[in-house]
Amino acid sequence: MKNRIVKKALSIALASAMVLGMVGCGGGQAAAPAADTTAAAPADDTAAAPADDTAAAPADDGGVNISLYRCCFNTTPDSAKTAQVQDAINAYLAEKGANVRITLTDINSGEYTEKANLALANNEINLLWTASWEGTIGTNDLVPQNSVYDITELLQGTDLYASMDEGQWEATKYDGKNYFIPVYKDNVEGYDFMFRQDFLDAHTDLDATTVKKLADLEPFLEAAKNDGLKYPFLTQKTAMFYRWYINDFDFFTADSTANWVAVDRASNSVVDTILTPQYKEFCTLMCQWAEKGYISEDDVTKVTTDTTTQTQDWAVSWWTDIPVNDEADSRYEQDVTMVPATDRWAHSNSALGSCYCVTANSTEEQAKAAIEFMGLLYTDKKLADMYTFGIEGEDFNYDANGHVEQVENAVYNHSMWESASATVVTPLSNEPDNKAELYKTFNGGANTSSAAGFRFDKAPVEAAYAACQNVFETYGFALENGGYPSADVEKVIEEYQAALDEAGYQDVLAEFQKQYDAWK
Repeated sequence: MKNRIVKKALSIALASAMVLGMVGCGGGQAAAPAADTTAAAPADDTAAAPADDTAAAPADDGGVNISLYRCCFNTTPDSAKTAQVQDAINAYLAEKGANVRITLTDINSGEYTEKANLALANNEINLLWTASWEGTIGTNDLVPQNSVYDITELLQGTDLYASMDEGQWEATKYDGKNYFIPVYKDNVEGYDFMFRQDFLDAHTDLDATTVKKLADLEPFLEAAKNDGLKYPFLTQKTAMFYRWYINDFDFFTADSTANWVAVDRASNSVVDTILTPQYKEFCTLMCQWAEKGYISEDDVTKVTTDTTTQTQDWAVSWWTDIPVNDEADSRYEQDVTMVPATDRWAHSNSALGSCYCVTANSTEEQAKAAIEFMGLLYTDKKLADMYTFGIEGEDFNYDANGHVEQVENAVYNHSMWESASATVVTPLSNEPDNKAELYKTFNGGANTSSAAGFRFDKAPVEAAYAACQNVFETYGFALENGGYPSADVEKVIEEYQAALDEAGYQDVLAEFQKQYDAWK
């Protein structure tokens, strides 16, 4: 790897480690924040509506005000538009007679974990969007840190609980308790190769349906490079081993920074994935592609953004398989074509790929208000559409079939999967009428992992676990994004493993094995 890429990657790893050390979450169901507690001023990529002095304050019309933080994946947040949508939602909630109002904060995905985690530590959030795969504020981080409210009893008999089948609530429990409200979406996990359709149209000699494995992409990547595309293979600055190899392993941490441990599906045993032939195969291929100019150093140094996929600078990337993959056309603002890369799997975290939680600092009154809001969000189509797509007539319209047609270049632009249930959000104009049924069929047709239901408690080895995650940032991320010469991959993997061991990896591995054997 070029020295400047090494330096950039190490700088990023160091910065990530500093953030993790500085912005840990608070624990327990603490008292509501004091009246003089205010959220930090939003940066350019944070859109926060004007807030009261405290998230605990009641709304002017008597409703309970809750502070809601959510992540933006499709667009850069616009504070004026976020405030407008917030006000429209609150007006509708008042019209419905609901006892809840929201203060909405939208944050760009690239800054979300850092900024939301800081706000969480400062008790500035009552309702938080999160996911099993998120760093720092992911579902597996929040529960051990006592940062989430036990909503098990509050859910009973509510419209929210009745909005999805009981299996969804059971699948997302921790230690028999409900802490999370899953978005009913593609609640199993599988991945696709994603091709930009314009690129395929320009290369009629290449047939995407022949691609069955990563190596089959080579002719496409070569053609993309010859076309002068900046990103023949766009990794989206993501370490993809734990996704591309999901047929071989259950990566039950649901976290790329901890993909050094998994359950081997063939043996149903915990393994050190860094020492597997699959890991060497994958990293070697990525580094070879980088040498050939198929992977840009921008992905290694994390320069690419979540909107890079909306450009015409790439040819092939990845996509999480869903029942209606045409949804990607809207998200990426161009036609894309998917080809299956893996099977679909139901496992411990698959139903937590997008969810909400009530924060532990919330009062009981705020927690009940959050449950009331989510119950309406998951059952009321008008509210769900407003929360997802913005203001009708400005950000979106309904077409002749009653489907959503988003306004071009709308500044408020969310997707169903990170907003509300597929059973209530209106399908887009390019989606089928029976979208909700397709999701139910999709979720029911997956393989079930032998490790489904197992959740690792990292408390006994928490310090070593975090240290190993930092080692991943130094070695693993670059290896999996083509950041080293391919001839050095075997040597670097040895260095990686040695650094993990020095960080306490063997203790972590033994604890994983102990807990999994006891669970089995």
